[in-house]
Amino acid sequence: MKRLIVLAIIGLCAQLVDGSLGMAYGVTSTSLLLMFGIAPAAASASVHLAEVVTTAASGVSHIRFGNVDKGIVKKLILPGSIGAFLGALFLGSIPGHIIKPYVSVFLLGLGVFVIYRFLFNRKVVLEQNQKNINKRFFIPLGFIAGFFDATGGGGWGPIATPVLLSKKNIETRKVIGSVDTSEFAIAVCSSLGFFISLGWSEINFVWVFALMIGGIIAAPIAAWLVKIIPSHLLGVLVGGMIILTNVRTLLLTFSLPSNATVVIYSVLIGLWIIGIIFVALNLKKQKTQYEKA
Repeated sequence: MKRLIVLAIIGLCAQLVDGSLGMAYGVTSTSLLLMFGIAPAAASASVHLAEVVTTAASGVSHIRFGNVDKGIVKKLILPGSIGAFLGALFLGSIPGHIIKPYVSVFLLGLGVFVIYRFLFNRKVVLEQNQKNINKRFFIPLGFIAGFFDATGGGGWGPIATPVLLSKKNIETRKVIGSVDTSEFAIAVCSSLGFFISLGWSEINFVWVFALMIGGIIAAPIAAWLVKIIPSHLLGVLVGGMIILTNVRTLLLTFSLPSNATVVIYSVLIGLWIIGIIFVALNLKKQKTQYEKA
């Protein structure tokens, strides 16, 4: 019973982060299940099955708070669903652990770029000034993000969110809301692929239910936070999460000593906090100047 409560809390926290920053539900939940000794394929299958419900709740919440660009969702769903289905279908034979570090290096660079952009670029992207991005851009993005999401137990948000945030013509909250909303289709297709390749016998439905409950509770709270948090502060929060998520992958790949890992995490988290404070102070300063004017 205690384990189920812990899983529900983890599901709540993971969805709170995922729904407000556009990533981390799969990574957090899968890591926990692997820690409990579940096989990688079964862990990924359980998480994706839980995400069918949590992403639906998250999508509905983001739509209600106006955080979704329907055009982006439509363009991401088809290639993402195909990638997720194929990734789930062939999980056992795909050397995802070999490719993943290279993807993490690329995403780590994007994370640094995202933080730099929102720390030092004061120009706020307005919805009415957005330009349409070529549809071809979304095909490889959706496919790759969906593929790695299925093979790694998490990857849709960590890949799709930073790439879209690197585009200056998309509003931050619309990126997060659209990625989270489109993830419902990816979760459904991943679950279908896992059902074909593994069968339902490999999935612990009690654990899935616990993850679902936590995620459902957190979904509307996360969507509300995306609505009220200023775009620059939101961008720095997302950028920091991108960096931490991909540094974790690289540290696991190179198997560094625990002391070195603690130092690296401490430095990164410290710099992240400084960046958040810097943006918050600037936003407060701008608000004061606006009120005086």
